[in-house]
Amino acid sequence: MKALVVNCGSSSVKYSLFDMQGEQKIAWGLIECIGLKESFYTRQTISSEKKKDVLKIENHTQGVDIIMKELLDKKTGVISNVNEIGVVGHRMVHGRDMFSKPVLVNEDVKKKIRECFDIAPLHNPANYEGLCAVEKMLPGIPSVLVFDTAFHQTMPPRAYMYGLPYEYYEKNYVRRYGFHGTSHQYVSHRAAIMLNKSIEELKIITCHLGNGSSITAINKGKVIDTSMGFTPLPGVIMGTRSGDIDPAIISFLMEKYPEFKDPEKLSSMLNKKSGLLGICGKSDMRAIIEESANGNKKARLAFEMLCYGIKKYIGAYFAALNGLDALVFTAGIGENSVPVREEVSGGLESLGIEIDLEENKKFSDKERFISKPQSKVKVMVIPTNEELMIAREAVKEVV
Repeated sequence: MKALVVNCGSSSVKYSLFDMQGEQKIAWGLIECIGLKESFYTRQTISSEKKKDVLKIENHTQGVDIIMKELLDKKTGVISNVNEIGVVGHRMVHGRDMFSKPVLVNEDVKKKIRECFDIAPLHNPANYEGLCAVEKMLPGIPSVLVFDTAFHQTMPPRAYMYGLPYEYYEKNYVRRYGFHGTSHQYVSHRAAIMLNKSIEELKIITCHLGNGSSITAINKGKVIDTSMGFTPLPGVIMGTRSGDIDPAIISFLMEKYPEFKDPEKLSSMLNKKSGLLGICGKSDMRAIIEESANGNKKARLAFEMLCYGIKKYIGAYFAALNGLDALVFTAGIGENSVPVREEVSGGLESLGIEIDLEENKKFSDKERFISKPQSKVKVMVIPTNEELMIAREAVKEVV
């Protein structure tokens, strides 16, 4: 069976086609700037070089049509008939508390997704538009939704509730949801395989560190807590997001700066102009580390704020789990930043975490251990593969 994985943003369509017999990605690509004067289509297959074209793409339906024609192309395509695709897996950011696992799409499911629009207005409408485009272009092929929030639905109320009047939870569903769930699920299961143990007997902390970062505590394969919340804004400081702040700062800034009485401007400041960017003017960790080495104090501060924040969450989740078997680093920063992993892991010997500095310095795109042999807690770098996880989950729903 072949599985097509689709991730739609407000002006983009990202896709991957997997041959699930060997779980091999055979085609992938990205359409950007849909609806603008120029759209950019980048794609590649397992047997061809990357190609990039500038096109005029009006909407997601047109974008999906272009993708399908590319996949079916007699010279460069990887399928001869659209019916070779057995299922389409869609990334859906938010499932509120209605979806705790992937779900096969029907009209009732689509109705419930529309009910989630107000809780994730930047993501769910775009995800939904992509779903409708795929259904229009691939009639009869089942679609499965895989939610960023689903893996975190095992959190107990003591972890997901906020100290607000209970009515806001009852009426408006205000609670912690968590994100990056597909990534945390994938790497935690890979960690269990690397340890040659059942995930049901392990305590794991997974650190998904990228432009957006989240830390998750997993006990016996179930999430008990995670750093992101009602939105992806809280937790550790991120590329452009503030991370955890005193909520009273919001009302203070609204009084001092009248423009922040506009919710969109306030949200933009917290989500797009804060974080590492707000501290030192840069959001890319490689540039921050380089600037820090050259004596830029603000860059050093941004680096230390991120690492210190991650370390605090590790300590807190060690306590929540009552011990730890594995600490996992994944995503762009987690997989590639030697200094971040070293800074985060250093000084945690009392928790049984002992990183091997030489192993940590070795570059590899493979999953690996970077802890000392005697370390009680095994420290790992595991490249995430959310697309493959979505494909796997989608196939499960239709076989």
